Parts: sequence; structure tokens; C-alpha cells
Amino acid sequence: MANFSKSTVPQFSVDVYQNEYLPEGGREVNAIVTVTSTGGGTTGGVPLAGTSLIPAARPGQDPNAAVVIMVDCSGSMDYPATKMRNARDATAAAVDTLRDGVAFAIVGGTHLAKEIYPGNGGLATADARTRAQAKEALRRISAGGGTAIGTWLRLADRLLATADVPIRHGILLTDGRNEHESAADLRATLDACAGRFTCDARGVGTDWEVKEVTGIASALLGTADIVADPAGLAADFTRMMENAMGKEVADVALRLWTPVGVEIGFIKQVAPTVEDLTGRRVEAGPRAGDYPTGSWGDESRDYHVCVRVPEAGIGQEMLAARVSLILPGTGGGAPEVLSQGLVRAVWTDDMAASTAINPQVAHYTGQAELAQVIQQGLDARKSGDFDGATAKLGRAVQLAASSGNADTAKLLSKVVDVVDAATGTVRLKARVADADEMTLETRSTKTVRVKK
Repeated sequence: MANFSKSTVPQFSVDVYQNEYLPEGGREVNAIVTVTSTGGGTTGGVPLAGTSLIPAARPGQDPNAAVVIMVDCSGSMDYPATKMRNARDATAAAVDTLRDGVAFAIVGGTHLAKEIYPGNGGLATADARTRAQAKEALRRISAGGGTAIGTWLRLADRLLATADVPIRHGILLTDGRNEHESAADLRATLDACAGRFTCDARGVGTDWEVKEVTGIASALLGTADIVADPAGLAADFTRMMENAMGKEVADVALRLWTPVGVEIGFIKQVAPTVEDLTGRRVEAGPRAGDYPTGSWGDESRDYHVCVRVPEAGIGQEMLAARVSLILPGTGGGAPEVLSQGLVRAVWTDDMAASTAINPQVAHYTGQAELAQVIQQGLDARKSGDFDGATAKLGRAVQLAASSGNADTAKLLSKVVDVVDAATGTVRLKARVADADEMTLETRSTKTVRVKK
């Protein structure tokens, strides 16, 4: 492990867990890379000149973050009427959670996007007065119209672009399917917004499309979740905003450098959720590519790196990859290396050494498979392939039990009757509540950390 973060806030470290030993002819190298940032939070500190690292806002200081809250105001939000009221209350709670000095706006979303507050094509700066004004504006919103989420995101992007701040974040709430624009239009919007701001997405009730909401969060490097009961919105919005306020460094990239002849199999975030980053590579010089990780506060995440090395003889060893955490330079300055770790390959004729599976790699390979088989099982169930659904969800139960993923095991038990968790023997439940099925699907990518 190396750490080059000098006096930055927070400090970043990289740890690599792998079995570097390969048998003769062996080519695949797997490693779990744990990235940890510490010493950040919202307690302040001194930013490093020329970087995006920021302290908590202090009185009279420029805001270091901007947030736009997008609230679904389509007609379905009035059924039941408590849904719109809970959404207003939740947005007000989020506004109350904003730090002084943070730039913010509220957008009302239907088949069009409307500025609710401040309404002048820009952002307000959070203080007691603007929070009160925002909550007053919220009291005047009502439900009516359709749903075109891409228009909400594009307006949020325009508003966030008016703020010269490192951290730009969106919070999006919907209760229905994206019926008033095509899937291609939404995809184009997500492609346009990716890298410009991060966004947490929430579905309230059970009439929305899981893959739409999780797709938004995935593209914009945020979180996705279900709030089945609208009464839970205020607590959820408060937690989301607290998390956003804890972010201190934006646009961090995981840079993978590989020697000549090494091929990249994949790179995935595997904790706290599974997110395949392989297709998001941006070239960063000879044999190097950057993968986006979004914004960081005080936290730790795990990544699974898989590369294929050229064959080599017994006793030979090589650097298979170098993993660096990179902060882009500002104003054309050079990027900063925050921390770095090395992935190695050593060829041996010791069978015990070359066949041992690193426990971290084994654990996260299972967690990634768990997310995949849950999705496949639910898709099979929806299409009427009950044998396929039983097999996949049975495997999911087995993986959840063996890895200690108690939360996912509990969600699975709402969809299947577990006969024997160890062998993955299950029966599909005849009746499953929509909320239970949607919760399992939405949270299927959540993983448990390996016990180090």
C-alpha cells in the first residue's frame, strides 16, 4: 500500500488483496482493491490548492457543493393524496439538512420540468431565509401531468452548471413509469449528464419501473432504493442529503495501468454495491485508462480487478497492473495521484500456492453472482419460467446464506419459501406483494463486506 495524499482532506489509501501465484500456463489474475478515504466528513479542514478537495463550508465562504432536488409532480402523485404531501415534507426535510452556503434548487417534474425554487434559472444559497422561502414554495406545488424524467435531469444539469463548485448532486423522486418520453431519449439524457453530476434516485410506492430508477442511479454514480410506504420519504430524504453533505472530493477516478501484453478482463465495484465499470473506461495515456468512481466522503469501497497476463515460465514474476486513485487537475493542471497499489503475478509449480483462492476474491465473486442470479430469477418469474426462476432464486438463497448477506436473505424469503438454504432448495411463493418483489430487485446489488 502506498499513500501520496500529503495534506489532503480526506486521506486516501489503497490495499490490494490477491493470490499472486499462478500455475504454469496460468493467465488470469484477480485482485480485490480496497479504497478508503478517512479524515474527511463535514468537520472542515484545509483544501489542497489546485484540486477538488474541499472542507466543510464556513460562514462567508463560497459554497463547495450544489444540490438539485427533483420531485415528481405528475397526476399519479395524488393517488393517494398523502403521497404528494409526504413528498413535500420529504423535500422540506432535505432542505433543512443542507449546510449553510450550499447552492440548491427544487425542480417539479411532470412531462415537463419546472423550477419550483428559486425559479430564476439559477441556484439559491442555503441559509435560514432561503430555506424558509423554499419550503413556502413547496407548499404551493400540486400534482398533474405526465412523466418525462429526462426533462427533469436536463433542467437539473443546467441549474447545477451555473455553480462553480466541485460537488454537484441530484436527488430524484418518481412514483411512476417514464411514459412521456422514449427509453432512447432517457438514455441520451443520462449519457449527456454522466460525469457532470451524481444523482440518487428513489421510487415511491409500487407503480414505477425498477430498471428505470436503478439505471438512472447507475449512470450517474448514485444510489437507488424503494420507499414503498410514502410515510418513509422524509427519513430517507434526510439520510440522502446527510450523505451528500458528507462528500468532500469529486470526480475521483480509478486508473488502471497495465504492461504490454496484459488484457483487461473487467473492473467492477463490488462493495457497497455491485457496479460494472468496465465499459466506462476513458483512455489516460499509454496502456492506462480511468474508471469513474464519483464523489467521496469518509468511506471505503471495494473493487474487483481481473486481468489476463501473457504466459510465463515457472519462477518468473511480473507486475500485472498498477491501480492508482487520480484526482483531475484544475485549470489544466496535472492530475494528482492520491494513492496507489500493485497487482502481481508469480508463476510457481507449488500446487497448493497456485490453487488457493484468495478469500476476498472468492467472497466478492459470490456477491457479484448473487446480484446476477436474483435479477435472472425475477426476470424468469415475470416471464412465466417458474422452473428457471426456482433454480436461480435457489442459488441466490444459497449464496446469501454462505456469504452472511442477511439483508438479502431476508428479502429473498419474501419471494420464496426456503426449504434448505445450504443447498439452495426453495419453492416459489404463490403470492408475492409487489413491494416485496420490487425491494428485492432494487436492492439486489447491495453486498456485504468480506470479513478481513
